[in-house]
Amino acid sequence: MFFSGSASVRSLRATALSAVRRPLRVFASPVAAGFPSPADDFVEGRLDLNEHLIPHPAATFIVRVAGESMINAGIHPGDMLIVDRSIEAKTGDIVIAVLDGELTVKRLCRSGGGWRLAAENPDFPDLPIDGDRDCVIWGVVTGAVRRFERR
Repeated sequence: MFFSGSASVRSLRATALSAVRRPLRVFASPVAAGFPSPADDFVEGRLDLNEHLIPHPAATFIVRVAGESMINAGIHPGDMLIVDRSIEAKTGDIVIAVLDGELTVKRLCRSGGGWRLAAENPDFPDLPIDGDRDCVIWGVVTGAVRRFERR
């Protein structure tokens, strides 16, 4: 998806990531987030995270988040977003966009007769996509990877 304005994006590159396939065990019983449940000694099978999170490897890239404009969508600074370029972006999708030469992650929204990139934090403004700006949607965010800090 491309929105044209007066500026242009010249050189943007994505770095390929090498995938290491190490299937992990998946337990059949869900883990209780409320009251503890008895542990089962049953492993359901194995889960390949690449297969589960990246259905289109040739069209997928990962980008690290900086900033807090998408906190209310569950996207935090330091998260690694999984972005699929093979999916056509539609209104409501969280997307990676190049707006006036800068990468940003926002929710793609219809706004009257046009479009805007919406922040998910009231402290940040939405970004209208109008005739004065160039905007290229690089892909749709399909997942996130986050490491939890140990206390």
